[in-house]
Amino acid sequence: MAKLEKHHKSRDALARLNWRNPLHWLATGFGSGLSPFAPGTVGTLAAIPFYWLMSYLPLSVYIAVTVVAAIAGIWICQSATKAIGQDDHGSIVWDEFVGFWITMIAAPKGLLWLLAGFLIFRFFDIIKPWPIRWLDRYVKGGLGIMVDDVLAGLFGLLVMQLLGYFFM
Repeated sequence: MAKLEKHHKSRDALARLNWRNPLHWLATGFGSGLSPFAPGTVGTLAAIPFYWLMSYLPLSVYIAVTVVAAIAGIWICQSATKAIGQDDHGSIVWDEFVGFWITMIAAPKGLLWLLAGFLIFRFFDIIKPWPIRWLDRYVKGGLGIMVDDVLAGLFGLLVMQLLGYFFM
């Protein structure tokens, strides 16, 4: 009963989003965050085609796009949070997009590297080692939504670069 009640509250919260507002589309990862099962994972999967397109950019442009997406993400996520009326609703997955893109900065090309980046980012995003867990708990709003995934992405970037160094 409690699970069903929680599901209805979540759906009611999502009804407050304005689908004519492009910020809400971005916040929900173009709708990928609406998945009833593991929206963060589905959101990360939805970030892959965008990563693939961005991977053809010069590294400096890739990094610039990612930084702009991270900074804009504070505003994007805050807009959706304000509309939904909950601090960090599971449907908000723009942070997963950005965190994954950070993990994949200068990653070697290939399907195995893509899979490794996906798994490594999800690991850090789910496990939330210190200081990610602390930030997730104490920093709220759009900044709070973004900061823990940006840091998870940076942890993932470090691991990917070490793997690339030792296995390339």
